[in-house]
Amino acid sequence: MRNLAEKWPAAPDWATAVLNKGGVSVRTLGGLNQLLVSGDLTAWSKASGLAGEGVGAGAVAGGGKYMVRIARDRILAVGEKPFPIAAGWHEAGFAVSVVDAGLHVFEVEGPSLAGLVARATTLDPQQASRSASVLFAGVNVLFYRFGNANRGRLHVDRGFAPYLWEWLEQSLDRLGSSSR
Repeated sequence: MRNLAEKWPAAPDWATAVLNKGGVSVRTLGGLNQLLVSGDLTAWSKASGLAGEGVGAGAVAGGGKYMVRIARDRILAVGEKPFPIAAGWHEAGFAVSVVDAGLHVFEVEGPSLAGLVARATTLDPQQASRSASVLFAGVNVLFYRFGNANRGRLHVDRGFAPYLWEWLEQSLDRLGSSSR
């Protein structure tokens, strides 16, 4: 039987891999707790203590725990520490799924972030949208800024992380050569 894995480049060592080109640095952000919450988000907010609707694409999140808006009835709760809410269906009207292992998180930072976003999406980098779910470099991701306008986070299905890394590497090369 043919080994089809030979066609694909090996995934980088995510713990140490860093891209730093064209005024942007990219690294994997590990150790975040990620919960997919669906259903009654008002009930979720009461149970979790996290208020608000969650940030959308281009909006700035911050703090040790926050929410990223996916759809009208769905958010991704992200925290540096585990959430005190169990996975599963809750009688208050919402469901919680742990997706830590399912979503890979890239942190992208630098003054050329807006140029990279313009290259990857049709999103206006100066405008925020209600949902963080966008098509980025041809794959669905959750994109938002974290802490300031020059730092963004991308949550992508883990299987697409090597592809997105390769795309970022090639795009940063182009971004760097166009800024010279």
